[in-house]
Amino acid sequence: MAFVPTKRKKNTKSMMQGGNQQQARSLSADRASSSTFEVEPDEARSKENTTCGEACPEEKQSEEKIPETPQGPGPYFYIGGSNGAGLVSIYCQRRGWQRIYDNRREDYALKWCETKCRETYYHFKEGEQLLYQIPNNRILTTKIGLLSCLREQERVMNKISWSSNSKLLKMEEFFPESFRLDIKDERNAFFELCKEEQIWICKPTCSNQGRGIFLLKNQAAVNTFQAKLHSAEEDQLSKKMSCKAPQARIVQRYIHHPLLLEGKKFDVRSYLLIACTAPYVLFFAQGYVRLTCTNYDAASDDLTAHLTNQYMQKKNPLYSQLKEETVWRMEHFNSYVNEKFRKVNGLPKDWVLTVFTKRMQQIMMQCFLAAKLKLERKLGYFDLIGCDFLIDENFKVWLLEMNANPALHTNCKVLRHVIPTMVYESLDLVLEIFNKCLKGQSVLPLETLCHFVLLYKEDAAAPGQKSSKLRTRPCMGRYLRPNTDSPSHFGRSPAKALENSSEKLSCSGKKVGFLPNKLCQRTVLPIPHVQLFNHEGKLSEPLQKGGLSQVRKT
Repeated sequence: MAFVPTKRKKNTKSMMQGGNQQQARSLSADRASSSTFEVEPDEARSKENTTCGEACPEEKQSEEKIPETPQGPGPYFYIGGSNGAGLVSIYCQRRGWQRIYDNRREDYALKWCETKCRETYYHFKEGEQLLYQIPNNRILTTKIGLLSCLREQERVMNKISWSSNSKLLKMEEFFPESFRLDIKDERNAFFELCKEEQIWICKPTCSNQGRGIFLLKNQAAVNTFQAKLHSAEEDQLSKKMSCKAPQARIVQRYIHHPLLLEGKKFDVRSYLLIACTAPYVLFFAQGYVRLTCTNYDAASDDLTAHLTNQYMQKKNPLYSQLKEETVWRMEHFNSYVNEKFRKVNGLPKDWVLTVFTKRMQQIMMQCFLAAKLKLERKLGYFDLIGCDFLIDENFKVWLLEMNANPALHTNCKVLRHVIPTMVYESLDLVLEIFNKCLKGQSVLPLETLCHFVLLYKEDAAAPGQKSSKLRTRPCMGRYLRPNTDSPSHFGRSPAKALENSSEKLSCSGKKVGFLPNKLCQRTVLPIPHVQLFNHEGKLSEPLQKGGLSQVRKT
């Protein structure tokens, strides 16, 4: 039995009043989540605790009373943890969905958890449910996973010949030189190489928020670190692996001369949305700029001068005074580059929104292609990945890392502008594509596509991809309705926006929640062996030769 879309009720006012009451109960429950998935409110949980090989944690009983079990027909949604919980809850409740609080229930339409667990994926019903996070996304979102994928891709391309695939970048063009310290040969190669005076940065493979990161700034620090690793290795051998091995790490060449904004180091957080895995449909979304509180000094031992994420910046005594200045909108960044760097460095106008944006898209696509054949695929899996980029003083773009379950906090003005828009449009696209796949319709054109850029759409019957045997669930009784009247984000809180959101027009002229961003570039990069589309579903024109690598005018 196929899902049948339901018509909207005319009495929208009464629906909104009921939704707001339910929303209030939900937000109260978010503050005292009933699960053990809670993390710090400003950032997502460390990656080392998000493996899907663990069994589901038992539910904790909250001191606050959990709302009663929904009695209606659904659809139902479940949220585990606090990262993005308020936004996802508002989005779902606006559609008349009902929130459930029992992680063991299997009758959900959407499950959004920041911590992955084995049982969830085991019981997942393909084609009937939506599940946030691809189970093995760690091959992209851990340091070693991403490094391994890119290295394997490079080995293959070296055999094929780079000349025939010139659109793909070599690793040295966008990824800092890296060594795995859990592999003895690589570890020895690194210690042999770093006898030169050079700053290196050491990162745990599965952590985020700057946890466990430190700098190796001189030979004495390198020697001390080498001795510590050697001692740990001997301890492991002597105890015959009876104790837990230390967490794997990588060490990367530090970008010693980054581009500075008002004297401060910064990086750019952008988003890769894998809206569907069967078939693959990928989007790019602009994010925001993250700056340090203090001016950059390569010799400083203060990590808050080197690491830009909000979790680290909160440790700086100046953060409470400078919080709003540590996050910029991309439009602000673009204007700053136009004013301060354009003439001096021979940059094209709007370099940030054109050349830089296209380079980020190209790097994201290359990373995805490196992992494409390894990612687990089922209709209903989707993922949102935070991608962090750094620009050096020569305007070369570097990928720092890709993050699963990126932070969705909104603790400053810019984030309140950016994050709700991105989350709501992500869910819009996921729902629309899911429903079209169930009905056997063409994915394109997309009515809910507004700010995002379509990077890649796989043919419905990709070579070697088995068609899924999809079943419908009569108990759900209706389609998972995509957003057609979600709130605009410009200067408005999500709760306030719920009251006046039905009259916004999409890029296609149909009623949706967001106004189109005129500054957002919709052209996308041609990548070998894939088809890239613009927002209208038409094949994009290829860039002129040198369009990406041309940073300075010649």
